[in-house]
Amino acid sequence: MVPSTLGQLILGYQLVWSRLREPAAVQLFLATHGQGAVESAHFLRTVEQTWSEQCPTLLLTPQSAPLLVDLLDHGERDGPQIVVQLDLARSDGVAAAVQRAYERGVPLVWRGKPGQRPDATKERYFVRGMLGLTPGETIVGAQASLRQQAKPDARAPAAPPRTPSPVPPDQIIEAVPSRRMAGHCLDQQNAWGVAGWPIDDVLLSHQRQPIQPSHKTIVRLIQQTDADAALELIEHTLAEEPVLAYRFMRYTNSAALGLRSSVESLRHGLMLLGLSRFTTWLQEMLPLAGDEPDMDPVRTGMVMRARMMENQLDAGDEDALRREVFLCGMLSQVDGLLGESLKEALHRLPLSERINGAILGNSGPYAPFLELATALEYPNMTKVPGLCAAHELDLGEVNRTMLRVLATLHKSAR
Repeated sequence: MVPSTLGQLILGYQLVWSRLREPAAVQLFLATHGQGAVESAHFLRTVEQTWSEQCPTLLLTPQSAPLLVDLLDHGERDGPQIVVQLDLARSDGVAAAVQRAYERGVPLVWRGKPGQRPDATKERYFVRGMLGLTPGETIVGAQASLRQQAKPDARAPAAPPRTPSPVPPDQIIEAVPSRRMAGHCLDQQNAWGVAGWPIDDVLLSHQRQPIQPSHKTIVRLIQQTDADAALELIEHTLAEEPVLAYRFMRYTNSAALGLRSSVESLRHGLMLLGLSRFTTWLQEMLPLAGDEPDMDPVRTGMVMRARMMENQLDAGDEDALRREVFLCGMLSQVDGLLGESLKEALHRLPLSERINGAILGNSGPYAPFLELATALEYPNMTKVPGLCAAHELDLGEVNRTMLRVLATLHKSAR
């Protein structure tokens, strides 16, 4: 691969959530960086080497017409789905490139703003569409908008009155402002997915009641410990549930437990506590647990930021350092889950100055990587080149690492 290919791109990611509240797709936004032309064939080859059939669907969303045309001309039938933003479709060369890609069997997705639709003669080119909702739109208004998008042609003669049909199952909805709207789109309107997740609104709904750890995660951990699973697997499962992980850290550092030393990582706590006592603690947590599907995307997003941070900082063979970096990334958003300030939440744990400095003061060796992991989340991607330059990081390697981390996601069962 040409070394500079990934270094000529600015990438940002957004997850698309299925009705099961699992990742149905990864939407990867692409913008050019620098003056040189991006070699899309090399980029697509890198993606092919990274992505597998077990990964969620990959949606490539180029932000400029030349990049879109280049991707369309090099896309393949079994490659990523290429998103054609309707605002770019009118640019020189795009319409012809879309037709060429369609004729080769490249999977295409149209993406429009509220009220936009592709030309009626071109709709067959696309395997699905992405519809943005109008800011402040009500559920009733959204339902009407979604049905309008489902019509084959607004200029066709009006059909006899009938019961409104649901949204076609190939529709992705963007800019969903609330958990109620997300649920309506996925559960009532049968949308294929929701791009992004209304995290703030989900957390806001818990202002008067604490967020409980996931019941299914606790059950899985009990099953793993009963089956004498590897400690690495148990640690990984525990780390996937931020509320449970935080409570475990507090429990293992409580004076009543009386462990020999302060516990600064999940692995350390598991080793000092022992799996038998860990199982007992899990059983005590079980009656308090809950199963709230709308919280799953919130947890996954937190863990993804932690994984991004963990992998962007090259810890080499230092497993302890890698665990500490992951913990830093995960705890950076724990305030939303606990309903208290980060300072209060972190004060209850014996964390290193490296973690506290990065989260509370944007200082210390971990701060650049926490800032970078946050910037990789769309729409913050414009900050990435400046962060790389400021902290002497290679943009190409940052992009390569991001692709590897995203490829660890498992596709939704839907």
